[in-house]
Amino acid sequence: MRIIAGEFRSRSILPPATGATRPITDRAKQSLFDILSPHVEGARVYDCFAGTGSMGLECLSRGAAHATFFEADRSAAALLRKNIAALGVRDRSTTIDRDLFKWFDASPPPPPERRAALIFLDPPYRFLVEQPAPLRRLAAKIAEAHLTTDGVVIFRHDEKDHLDLPPLRTVDQRTYGGMVIELMRRDVPPAEAYG
Repeated sequence: MRIIAGEFRSRSILPPATGATRPITDRAKQSLFDILSPHVEGARVYDCFAGTGSMGLECLSRGAAHATFFEADRSAAALLRKNIAALGVRDRSTTIDRDLFKWFDASPPPPPERRAALIFLDPPYRFLVEQPAPLRRLAAKIAEAHLTTDGVVIFRHDEKDHLDLPPLRTVDQRTYGGMVIELMRRDVPPAEAYG
């Protein structure tokens, strides 16, 4: 695994030690960041179900202001911390190594200036079938209290599964092999959008 572009271009990062996470391929990551690149510079980023941090670290390499990584698997979280240390980005990152659903339930929403412009939502594929209700609640909390008004949620899942995540709506969708990446935005009431 490696960083594709930016300050840490071509730097290797530690891959997952087990099959608990699914790293994204370089080709899919490059294609995705070709789309996201105008939104990364100076952004605050959430990397949910982060694994060893590939997406959030790519954003930091490309000039994101801060990345918050959420990873409950102990082995993946340990490797994530090593990757953060190796790239020297501790001052621009936060790691939450406990249950993501409980954290979002218990934590107060950040002030508007600390909301995330990019949120990577990459749950284990089985969650779409086994835990759709918690994922919908999580998406609602993210959209209503953690995402900037014009922010983007990047939702990755198996192509055979689909899950609506209101109040997020899909604005773009790409398929790579058996993987789908949906780019989603928050439905904004007209008064908020134009007032």
